[in-house]
Amino acid sequence: MATNFFYVYALKDPRTSPAMPFYIGKGTGSRAFDHLVTPDATKKYARIKEIMAARAQPMVDILVEDLTEAQALRLEAELIAAFGTVESGGVLTNAVVPSGLGGKSRKGIVVPQGCVERAQLGLQLLKTATLELAKANPAGITNSDAASLLGLRSDYRGKQKDYLSYSVLGLLMREGKVVRETETHKHKANV
Repeated sequence: MATNFFYVYALKDPRTSPAMPFYIGKGTGSRAFDHLVTPDATKKYARIKEIMAARAQPMVDILVEDLTEAQALRLEAELIAAFGTVESGGVLTNAVVPSGLGGKSRKGIVVPQGCVERAQLGLQLLKTATLELAKANPAGITNSDAASLLGLRSDYRGKQKDYLSYSVLGLLMREGKVVRETETHKHKANV
């Protein structure tokens, strides 16, 4: 049963006319306004501080309400792709590309605008689902559990491989959100 509690919002800089968005997000409840009172080390918050130092107040614009999470994610991804991130030559401070992954290119490969942002949003969903699975199973989960139970098992030329779930678990381990027990090979949420 889908619940339509989600919305998509923009944080805008009132010092420009028209006020230009510098961040696009999705959320529920007070999420859109939390950015203004919760300091962090992001480019988004650096812009918020800059706007406030100029004696202005960042604008919070709820763009679309009454969405399911899937609808909100899709719209958020499309808007980020349309405006682009600062790293991709756009205007948004969204940090959808993990550090160290942006800017790599290969000769002769064209990366259409917005593809990286959509891929990173999808990756975030995979990481969230895998972490929730690990949290729900305090004894730990194996890579095979994640691949099978989350539908991440691949079928490349008739051979099943669990590389995607290994990659997601590896990213969660690097972020310190999951730890792997050497003796059982199980991954546990690091809560």
